[in-house]
Amino acid sequence: MSFDGDETMRARLLVLCEEHSDLDAAIDALIAARIQDQLKIARLKKRKLALKDQIHCLEIQLTPDIIA
Repeated sequence: MSFDGDETMRARLLVLCEEHSDLDAAIDALIAARIQDQLKIARLKKRKLALKDQIHCLEIQLTPDIIA
């Protein structure tokens, strides 16, 4: 993979991590405010999980293969 491709993926990874963190804060705020919109909370949690999967895939792609 090229250096430019790695930098693009790293930038995407940072954006995804930030969005994941923002969703975590939003979920915590809804729960703390005792907002009973369970559907909204479930949707946010589902989106957060999808972001976690995307983050994991990018981290795998950015990790160099180590030949033992």
